[in-house]
Amino acid sequence: MTTAQKPTKRGKMVNGFDPANTENLDPRARAFVERRARLLGPAYRLFYSNPVEFSRANGVFLYDSDGNEYLDAYNNVVSVGHCHPHVNAAIAKQMEVMCTHTRYMQDGILDFAETLLDTFETEIGHVMFTCTGSEANDLALRMAKHHTGNQGIIVTSEAYHGNSELTAGFSPSMGENSPLGTWVRLVPAPDTYRVETQNMGEWLAARVSEQIHDLHRRGQGLAAFVADSLFTSDGIFPQDPGVLKPALDLVRDAGGLFVADEVQCGFARTGTHMWGYQHHDVVPDIVSLGKPMGNGYPVAGIAVRPEVAERFGHDTRYFNTFGGNTVAMAAAKATLEVIQDENLQENCDHVGRIMLDGLRDIATRHESIGDVRGTGLYMGVEMVQDRATKTPDSRSALSLVNELREQRILISATSFNANVLKIRPHLTFDKGHADRFLTGFEKALKAVS
Repeated sequence: MTTAQKPTKRGKMVNGFDPANTENLDPRARAFVERRARLLGPAYRLFYSNPVEFSRANGVFLYDSDGNEYLDAYNNVVSVGHCHPHVNAAIAKQMEVMCTHTRYMQDGILDFAETLLDTFETEIGHVMFTCTGSEANDLALRMAKHHTGNQGIIVTSEAYHGNSELTAGFSPSMGENSPLGTWVRLVPAPDTYRVETQNMGEWLAARVSEQIHDLHRRGQGLAAFVADSLFTSDGIFPQDPGVLKPALDLVRDAGGLFVADEVQCGFARTGTHMWGYQHHDVVPDIVSLGKPMGNGYPVAGIAVRPEVAERFGHDTRYFNTFGGNTVAMAAAKATLEVIQDENLQENCDHVGRIMLDGLRDIATRHESIGDVRGTGLYMGVEMVQDRATKTPDSRSALSLVNELREQRILISATSFNANVLKIRPHLTFDKGHADRFLTGFEKALKAVS
C-alpha cells in the first residue's frame, strides 16, 4: 500500500481508547498500554478514555486489583453473571473427564441439542456448533449461498455480524477502512425515532425491494437477508410485531433466506421471548447463536431448517475441531439450565421494565436525552443536541460513558453517530442493581452537563 493509498482515519471503534493519548494516564497504566501495544500490535483496542483493569469478577460485578467494585451493565458474554457456580462446576467436571471433538459418539452434544431445539419452533430441526458468533454467521452464509445458488446479502446500514473475512464483509459497522463485499447491499434500519411513517413494515420492505432488484440486475441474486431483530448496532430499535414480515415475504419470493442473528439479542435477552425474532411472529431459515451461549466459554452455533441443511450436508461436510466439544456442550447446557431454572426471562422482563421506566423518568429532567427505547435488559438512550432537530450528540454520549466508568458503572455506545448509549446488563440484574444504575446514571448526567 502506497502512502497515497493509506487510510486517513483510524479504524472505527465506538468508545475506544486512543493509545496515542497516554499523557493523562498514571505511570502504571501508561506502562501497561505501552507493553500491550508492543506485544499485541495496533489492532487490539481498549475501552474508555481512562482504560479500566480488572483482576476478578463475581455475579454482576467486576473488581480491579485494588478491590474497587464495578457494576457491569454491558457484558452479555457472561449472560447469567460472572463466574456462575453452576456453569463453572459443569465445565470443571467435564474437563476432568474428557474434552474432545464431535466425530466420536457421545451423548452430551445430543442431549444439549435436544434441549436447545425445544426452545425453537418445530420448523427449526437441526443445530450445528461453532466456537464464536462470527463462525456461526460465516457458516450461516455459506449454507444460504449454497442452498439458493445466489451470492447477494442484504443487511442494515450499521450492522455487525462478525470479524472473519466473510462476515466482516457484511458488517458495515466495522467502518470505512473495512471493505464490504461487492455482493452486499445495505438498507437503513427501521429507526423508530427519526423515520416518520404510518407503517414501518411497508417502509422497510420498500428499501429491501430496491436492493433485491439491484442484486438481480447485477446477476448476484439474493442469498439472504441477515438481521439482528433488535437492530442493536444500528442504535437498538425494538419493533412492533409484524414489522419484519413484509420484507421477509419479498426476500422469500426472490429465493432468499432469512438469517436471524441472535448473537446479541437471543437467550431471553428481550424478556418477552427466548429469541428476539419471535417478537416478530416469523420463523427464520437459519438462526445464528453466539456470545451468551456458554457464559464465557467459547461456544456458538446455528439452528436451521432441515431443508436448508440437507443439500449443504449432501454436497459438503462440516467439521470444527472445537465447535461442539464435550466441555463446550457442558457449558452451554449449564447456562441454559440457569436461564430456565432461575426464570431469567421473566426476571429480564421485570427488571427491564424498572430500568426503562427509570430512564424515561430521568429523561423528563434532561433535555439532552432525545429517546429511551428497549425491551427486556437491552436498552438504548439516544443523546441529542436539540430535541426539536434530533441532532445526534456523540460528544455527550461518550462523555456519559466515561463518566459512568469513573463512577464504576460499565456501559458503552452504539449507532453510526456513536450517540446511543448501549445498556445491556446481565440477565441476573435485580431491582437493587437497577436502582444503583439509575442513581449513578442521573448523577453522571448532571456531571457532564
